[in-house]
Amino acid sequence: MNSLKKIGFFSALILPALLVAGYYLEGINLFLIHGFVFVLVPLMDYLISTDTSNVPAQAVNEVTREYFYKFVTFLWVYVQLGVLIWAFYVISSEPLNWWEWIAFVSGTALLTGGIGITVAHELGHKSEKIEQFYSKVLLMTVCYMHFFIEHNRGHHVRVATPDDPATSRFGESFYRFWIRSVKDGYLSAWDLEAERLQKKGVSVWSFQSQMIQFIIWPLVFVGLAFAGFSVWMDRLVWEIPVFFFAQSLLGFSLLEIVNYLEHYGMERNKLANGAYEKVTPIHSWNASHIVSNFLLFQLQRHSDHHAFAYKRYQVLNHYDESPQLPAGYSAMIIVALFPPLWFSLMNPRLEKWKQKRVMT
Repeated sequence: MNSLKKIGFFSALILPALLVAGYYLEGINLFLIHGFVFVLVPLMDYLISTDTSNVPAQAVNEVTREYFYKFVTFLWVYVQLGVLIWAFYVISSEPLNWWEWIAFVSGTALLTGGIGITVAHELGHKSEKIEQFYSKVLLMTVCYMHFFIEHNRGHHVRVATPDDPATSRFGESFYRFWIRSVKDGYLSAWDLEAERLQKKGVSVWSFQSQMIQFIIWPLVFVGLAFAGFSVWMDRLVWEIPVFFFAQSLLGFSLLEIVNYLEHYGMERNKLANGAYEKVTPIHSWNASHIVSNFLLFQLQRHSDHHAFAYKRYQVLNHYDESPQLPAGYSAMIIVALFPPLWFSLMNPRLEKWKQKRVMT
């Protein structure tokens, strides 16, 4: 992969820069990060051609091993933690009016949920302990640590089937999907962890349960921040837990809306033996828009990720045969918030995909 493309993966750092700059520039500038994500990125995706090139097969092993790509994700962990602690300082030391609160909380969520969970997703699929630890740290900052269990051991097994909470159904609005995915995904994580512990002869209520640990971690994190800043400010800084849980809600909602558009209406055929056909690159919506793929560490090459979950983000492939979204995630997130618009845009594409499957 050439040097220009490598530099592109640093584009995620634009978001924390805009959040911080927007705050110090004051006023309407608090929405700089929103304008970048939902206006400028879709515009650049539209104006700049898609990138459908793949890493040559003979270079995949070499590019996979390059430490640079791992370093970028590790760097993000520290950037996100630093920005979040700075955000705690801001909301505990400066009075914000109601619309400034909305702008600051949602802007932070674009960072922690939009980029942070994307990086956590990438690292959570890897076998190295340090990568798994960093994944959990990032998920802790949005109170969604059960995703580490449910995504890897649940979603990737059941994707594109009625058994998967994170696969959106045909004709299902994002709002109905959000309720089902959040609730059923959380309960599924408990079931999967209980199954793991049962095999070891350990109680589900043991501290060995990751689900128990995943409840405690965010509470300890925000509790330490609350205590530390309360001592510093010489008052009880209730703004910190309110801010933390509000940005967490918006952050993991960003994850769920991405799940919604990645898997809308996808179905795997059921075989004669009752099992489902193998997951292939045709079972997820794909997008090869170059700007948003840099920003999201090629998450939009989701078809290849589900077919080969072990692959690192830098070597994910584009497949022409995968169903293609009409725009990158930044634009499609906005569309998904308006169900009639979403259905009018996506249902015809879904029908074409189904017809193509029947023909092949």
